Order: sequence, then structure tokens, then C-alpha cells
Amino acid sequence: MIVSAVRLFITDPERFLTRVKGRVRWIARRYRPMPRDYQQRFKMTLGEWMIYHQTTLSDAGKISWMGVRTAKCALDAWIYQELIYRIRPDVVIEIGSDRGGSTLYFAHLLDSMQHGIVVSVDIDRSLFQVQHARIVLVTGDSSAPATVEQVATHCANQERVMVIHDGGHTGDQVLRDLRAYANFVSVGSYFIIEDSIIDLFSPTTGLGRYWDGPLSAIEQFLEERPDFAVDRECERYLLTNNPRGYLVKKG
Repeated sequence: MIVSAVRLFITDPERFLTRVKGRVRWIARRYRPMPRDYQQRFKMTLGEWMIYHQTTLSDAGKISWMGVRTAKCALDAWIYQELIYRIRPDVVIEIGSDRGGSTLYFAHLLDSMQHGIVVSVDIDRSLFQVQHARIVLVTGDSSAPATVEQVATHCANQERVMVIHDGGHTGDQVLRDLRAYANFVSVGSYFIIEDSIIDLFSPTTGLGRYWDGPLSAIEQFLEERPDFAVDRECERYLLTNNPRGYLVKKG
């Protein structure tokens, strides 16, 4: 390499200098100090990022789908599209829809496959903003028998059903809904319990709560229903709002 560089210097000094300048510029870029704001960003731990996501993005309404506010972690939303594409559900039951950003997201995923409906279950429609041909609204207390019965009419004779729970996040409420909707889930499909992350953080962080949340309900439900298991592969991106919340129904 040195011999060829010397030969180039003798035969074509101008070209040699151009190469040297290019190498110097490359070295300068390679070892340029990282800007201070990015240094701070990349030093953030996973836990710090989860708190940032909740307090700075989610609580502040800075997450949306097609202009409609949602509160999903983007990496969980990516997992959802993988599962929906693989399972091709006839029905996606969404418990807790708020403004409807995630409801619309699921409807658009089903649109892309030209298959399925979203049954949105919520006790309050005052904030709900979306309309879509694949969205069916069921309004009422999610665990009330009358509400469950309405949902059942939309699942009748359907082979593949998925349930995504983003309703009340107290342990008691989540457990009631797990018990009420588990039988709708088809073998190989999922009952996804969102926001179990709150059980892993202190309330003082802005992410945790002062009461038992979804995680306690998940553990009790798994003791009652051995036909469900946690699919940890759905947590492979590490950043998730739903630790131990991806429950697959076994055959």
C-alpha cells in the first residue's frame, strides 16, 4: 500500500493530494464528537425511555395514527401488525378505545388484507372520533353480561378471534375481562393485555400506579387457564408496554 502511494505521488501528485484530503476528511468525520443532545439521548436506559415515552409523549397526546390520538408504544404496534397478518383474524375485539386511534389502526391493517372487523368495546364514547366500515361499536361496561353478549353476536361462527385489552387497568377489572373474553380467543390467537408496564415502576416516576395493575391479573389468570401461555417472543424488541401481556391460546 505504501509503495503504491509513493508511486502515485511520483506519477500524479494532484491525484495523490486529492486522495489524502479525502482520507483526512473521513478521519475527521469518524472521530467527530457526538453532539451533546445525542450523547444524553443514547445514555438513556430502557427504563428511562419508558418513563419518557409515558410522560413526554403518551400523556401529552403526541402519539397518533392518521391524525387520531392513541397511546400505543410504536414497537407494540409493530408486533400487532405481525400477529394480525399471521393470524388473519375474522374479529379483533378491542376493549377500551378512547379516541379511536388504535381502533382505526387495526381497521386499516384489516383493510390491507381485505378481511375482518374490529369490535370496539368502550363504556364512554364522548371522545371517540373515528368511523370506518370495518369498525363495529359496542358501548357498555366491558365485563357486564349484556356487553359480552353483544360482542358474542359478532363472534358467532367466526374461526379466528383476537382480543386486545386497553380498558380499565386495575387488577380486578383486567381479571374480570380476562375471564369474560378468554373463550372468544381462538386457538393460536392472542389475548393481549396492555400496560402491564405500570406494575414494574414506582408511582413516583409518572409511569407506575398506587394499585395492583394488569400484571397481577395476568398471573392469576394464567393459574386458572393453563390453555394460555405468555409469548415472550412478542417482547423481543425489549421496549414494550405489555410485559407478560402477550397471551397465546394453546391447542
